[in-house]
Amino acid sequence: MNQPSASDNLDLVVVGSGPGGYVAAIRASQLGLKTAIIERESLGGICLNWGCIPTKALLKSAEVYEQLSHLGDYGLSCSGTSFDFPKVIQRSRTVAKQLNTGVGFLMKKNRIEVIEGTARLTKGTKTPTVVVDLKAGGSRTLTAKSVILATGARARVIPAAGMVPDGERIWTYREAMTPKVLPKSLIVIGSGAIGIEFASFYRAFGADVTVIESLDRILPVEDAEISAAAQKSFEKRGFKFRIGAKVGKVAKDAAGVTVQLDVGGKAETLKADVALIAIGIEGNVENLGLEALGLKLDRGHVVTDAHCETNVPGLYAIGDVAGAPWLAHKASHEGVHCVEHIAGLKASSLKSPIPGCTYAHPQVASVGLTEAQAKQAGHDVKVGRFPLKANGKAIAAGETDGFVKTVFSAKTGQLLGAHMIGAEVTEMIQGYVTAMTLESTEAELMGTVFPHPTISESMHESVLDAYGRVLHI
Repeated sequence: MNQPSASDNLDLVVVGSGPGGYVAAIRASQLGLKTAIIERESLGGICLNWGCIPTKALLKSAEVYEQLSHLGDYGLSCSGTSFDFPKVIQRSRTVAKQLNTGVGFLMKKNRIEVIEGTARLTKGTKTPTVVVDLKAGGSRTLTAKSVILATGARARVIPAAGMVPDGERIWTYREAMTPKVLPKSLIVIGSGAIGIEFASFYRAFGADVTVIESLDRILPVEDAEISAAAQKSFEKRGFKFRIGAKVGKVAKDAAGVTVQLDVGGKAETLKADVALIAIGIEGNVENLGLEALGLKLDRGHVVTDAHCETNVPGLYAIGDVAGAPWLAHKASHEGVHCVEHIAGLKASSLKSPIPGCTYAHPQVASVGLTEAQAKQAGHDVKVGRFPLKANGKAIAAGETDGFVKTVFSAKTGQLLGAHMIGAEVTEMIQGYVTAMTLESTEAELMGTVFPHPTISESMHESVLDAYGRVLHI
């Protein structure tokens, strides 16, 4: 860390060091821009410290533990299996710390100054001035040709309904990652990726889990067939669901929590040890001085143009604070685009397809339009499906739960969307993302050689099925 100075003249100041902010800073340094990054908590932001990475560490422990209960399916046996829940949690924190340290190394390697403190913006001569209240005390004023807001988002709460975390009985994702004890029962409010992942984790270790969704199906952003298959698979694992249920009030006492529901006009009451709120996120736009700058906001998120620039000259916004989709890889992609635009380069397209992944068991992954969305957009479609139960590698691995679905334009052969549920589909979806980015049609995909035996062959078969050429069913 550099010693505080009264004023600094920089090419770029990045506010926030999550996957959008720190990647933007690295790309800026690569392009020769004198760059500083401001972080009020931990390098890596929510993703590395309280989101993407530590949750995957938790889910891996859950996956391994669940596999132990099915050893007999593989001709194996083991006695006395158990788990140490505090160690499971500690492993997750250790992984997060490793990544946090890694980001610090990347900042040093790329000659990016890291300033620990809280930023606020004020009007400057041409671009906003950044004033930092330093953790170590005092303040520091930074002037730069450009400023990028990468302040991220936090869990949405509803105080009027009692949906506010207390660290004991009512949680958000943050409390759910560092519980003091394993709850015997858990109510998850919201069935998006965050809610389903934590439901999957706690169910694996024996918690009685009920998931509440106000809409008509779980994982509502996914294709309807994927949502239905996911619910069926989760129910086999012991999940309970209340679909089309609106939460009226969440109350807590020494014994646990009570959740009041309205299900189709009928009142219901659920009780559990803990309630987890997973009803979305809201951008971190408060206490930054944005109102005085006249920055345009839309439902709590910063409004940006095709190059991530706001209505305030020289001020940009990327990642969760700039709106949906709220995904780390979207933030990183925007960060690179934004910096390249600032540097005067022809930046990579912000219209590139962005995949979404849910790391439950089974996994869910998708990119592009659902079948319903494609039809609503006016496309005549060809749809292919291939079940993993017909895939040789999946059968050999004992992972036959799931399928692949592809949606094509009947007129042009354009791949409009791909949707997958099953083992390791979060690793496979990138094949379809690459195809869509390269504007491949069904012809290129059908002519692609997939390695055998792999579960990825089901991707090829789904494409073939859309055109009546499927081979193995």
